[in-house]
Amino acid sequence: MLITYKVSPLFGIRLNWMTEITHVKEEEYFVDEQRFGPYALWHHQHHFKKVEGGILMTDILNYAIPFGPIGRLANVLFVSTKIRDIFDYRRKAIIELFGE
Repeated sequence: MLITYKVSPLFGIRLNWMTEITHVKEEEYFVDEQRFGPYALWHHQHHFKKVEGGILMTDILNYAIPFGPIGRLANVLFVSTKIRDIFDYRRKAIIELFGE
């Protein structure tokens, strides 16, 4: 499955982003990988585990920013915080929908 988005990873600049769901194991995990977009690398694993009272969801994200040292600096100053904010927002939305 290919998914296209508009993202604003830095300074509100809107960019096209395409990810592909590359691996799926039903009720256990799926992986999305960038095919086109702002990252030099984006490999995101979503893992699901049945636990007492619900499902535990765990993310494993590997990403890299382009532009060598400038990209690494941008990651430290801006991008890593933006990514953390996105996952925090998702966590809060899931809790609102399904409970803790």
